[in-house]
Amino acid sequence: MTFIKRALIFVIACLALVTLGLFATGHGYIFTAIDRVYLSGHITANINDYTVFETHEIESTNPVALELHPNFKGGVSGAFKTELESDGAIAFLVVKNGQVIIEDYFKGYTDRSKTNSFSMAKTVLTLMLGVAIERGYIEGLDQKLTDFLPEFKDDPLASKATIGQLSWMNSGYEWTENYYTPFSPTVELLYGDDVRSFLLDRHFSAEPGEFWEYSSASTQLLGIALLRAMRKAGNTDSLSEFLSEAFWQPLQMNDSALWHTDNSNMEMVYCCINTNARNFAKLGQLMLNKGKWNEQQLVSSEFIAKMIKPNDKEFYGLSTWLGMHKSPAHFIFSGHLGQYIIVVPEHDMVVVRLGERSPEGEFLETSVPNYIKKALELIQ
Repeated sequence: MTFIKRALIFVIACLALVTLGLFATGHGYIFTAIDRVYLSGHITANINDYTVFETHEIESTNPVALELHPNFKGGVSGAFKTELESDGAIAFLVVKNGQVIIEDYFKGYTDRSKTNSFSMAKTVLTLMLGVAIERGYIEGLDQKLTDFLPEFKDDPLASKATIGQLSWMNSGYEWTENYYTPFSPTVELLYGDDVRSFLLDRHFSAEPGEFWEYSSASTQLLGIALLRAMRKAGNTDSLSEFLSEAFWQPLQMNDSALWHTDNSNMEMVYCCINTNARNFAKLGQLMLNKGKWNEQQLVSSEFIAKMIKPNDKEFYGLSTWLGMHKSPAHFIFSGHLGQYIIVVPEHDMVVVRLGERSPEGEFLETSVPNYIKKALELIQ
């Protein structure tokens, strides 16, 4: 046997052992991650990855486009355009008084391009929670999460936790948020087969209400609880149907959206609503309008007020990032790779920035204030 043949057999044997080892230790999801990330030329999840996931449709009916502002200024130019392009932005949109005043797209993207919301979906899910509470599916933010997640009834910490704490990110559920480490639970959550089994088999490790930890797992648990509450009430069969009926259709979105699911048909509610910049802007405008759209109260103004009120941290409310203590006050839907819906109530303004990668700097202190400043300069 030649040296090359022996070397080839050795390599194949090593790969086989590694493969068996990964599956034996519960890390087979890594092969899915490799296929959907590295083999597609990326180093992390990307904004166009709905093409490699199973999805549910969030149906739109009777679409109505956002109006153009009387002083519509078109796209951006000069140094700011160069900045956006160099930072990997694919869309920059400013809505003033409910009308589009600035709109620009880059890298071949358009006003109808579907891209991944990533964690902006967390804020959307909490809006859905507000509707579920109003309809009586869930008693309120203080209801025990074990009422819907009995798998944790023997966990002494989980038995103290509430539905609201899953959204405030202080439930005490054990988690580490990291998209870039292959053995991170976040990567397994995204590329594993069954998010319910994965999360319901884990545990709580901190006293509920006493420890804040940003956690995609907490949002997914909230989604599981919400789905069970809806089904118990005999309502819609999926969270995509609920989102469509509660928001997508009343907002008259310009297109149906797609929501990633796992292999068990469960929406990945902590991320991955795929739609375009104008539809993202409508979600921001809804919160700016305190839950009202075309004279219809889609979610109560009181619940919106709770979403943008700090709890444990001045920078975080109910699944909403906050700059309410800054000037001008603002709040944010925020997602991986710099997906932002920024709402600035003082100026009746919504700013949407979407991108293939994050801008430089910490987003609460650098990129979001910069986009607010630039948007104000542009519209003035």
